[in-house]
Amino acid sequence: MEKRRVVITGMGAITPLGNTVDEFWAGIKACKSGIGPITLFDASVNKVHYAAEVKNFNAGDYMDPKDARKMARFTQFGVAAAKMALEDANLVGNADVLDNTGVVLGVGIGGLEVTEGSILGMAKSGGVKTNPMAIPELIPNEVGGNIAINFGCHGPVQSIATACSSGTDAIGVAFDMIRSGRIDCCVTGGAESTICQFGIVGFEVLHALSTGFDDDPTKASRPFDKKRNGFVMGEGAGIFVLEEYEHAKARGAKIYAEVAGYGASCDGYHLTSPNPDGICGSKCMSRALKDAGMDPSEIQYYNAHGTSTHINDPSETNMLKIAFGEENAKKLKISSTKSMHGHCLGATGAIEAMVCVKAIQDSYVPCTKNLDEVDVEGGCDLDYVPNKGIDMNVDAAMSATFGFGGHNGAIIIKKVK
Repeated sequence: MEKRRVVITGMGAITPLGNTVDEFWAGIKACKSGIGPITLFDASVNKVHYAAEVKNFNAGDYMDPKDARKMARFTQFGVAAAKMALEDANLVGNADVLDNTGVVLGVGIGGLEVTEGSILGMAKSGGVKTNPMAIPELIPNEVGGNIAINFGCHGPVQSIATACSSGTDAIGVAFDMIRSGRIDCCVTGGAESTICQFGIVGFEVLHALSTGFDDDPTKASRPFDKKRNGFVMGEGAGIFVLEEYEHAKARGAKIYAEVAGYGASCDGYHLTSPNPDGICGSKCMSRALKDAGMDPSEIQYYNAHGTSTHINDPSETNMLKIAFGEENAKKLKISSTKSMHGHCLGATGAIEAMVCVKAIQDSYVPCTKNLDEVDVEGGCDLDYVPNKGIDMNVDAAMSATFGFGGHNGAIIIKKVK
């Protein structure tokens, strides 16, 4: 049986670079940084003092303020971006379509600031009182549930938690649901917000976060650069409406791009570190290419996981050489937009998939900011598009993400023909 085609008909974004898709993409094209001093809590006692925060976000602009007060920050981001995506797809209020529309959301951690505040509150009360909405607010599936409740989506609602690969894997699962014929439409992507003291200290003690750039935090995230020393925490949401191609055409929907393939793998190696040889990570890329029926030479742009850590960046370079072959990997245009929007954990795969869609739509490959001296000696020896984007045709792009536990995911997005 021939697989059904799956296309993107709506997008919404809440990011450190702007709270619409257009604002986000304009920031990416301008090589702008969304990284700055932490304002969400007093970080003066911590080693890490900067992050990529979402700015000027008012949940009441997107939902009933009373409902917003019962949601954690990550859920507010997800509902807001879903509203934009469904409006973009002209589906708000379309009960016939929404009745069989699924929701598949990637969330790596969930309401961490709710967990932190609730435990501190319990300690103050002697262990007998806490926020009565603590459990509903902190669990990762609540963002998908609230999207379904707010917009009347009555298809399957699922939460994907594969650490930093969650957003990518959520899109892959939604893609498979539509392709298999189970549903015709799905709201999917990722949402995350962990910029609280618990979140920062938790990654700080793992020596995962960048330090030492307090004088100019915009320089802190520097993937593939010799002076990289860790990732910068980000937050936000990237939400798509995916739809079966003929279904979208029949209702006259605008179509941004096609989701062509998805692949996943697990390193089975270490809880927090990728396997440096890149062999298992490369499998998700190879499987996405096979799923799409595409040759590596057909991919022009690769949006890297590119966390700016000593281990990830050369490991990912190895993955590309294995999956694409040495010659194709050398021709590939690669960039890590985390250099601008930080590492948004469970949302990062969805936000970076959005970069791929816009790269195809706008014939533009974004830069890797702060890449002043490529770490060739450290194993980073491909074309990472340093500091200045490139105007060029992009017919197909791949985005891949890798998470704690060894989770690896890759998706391929291409022009609709």
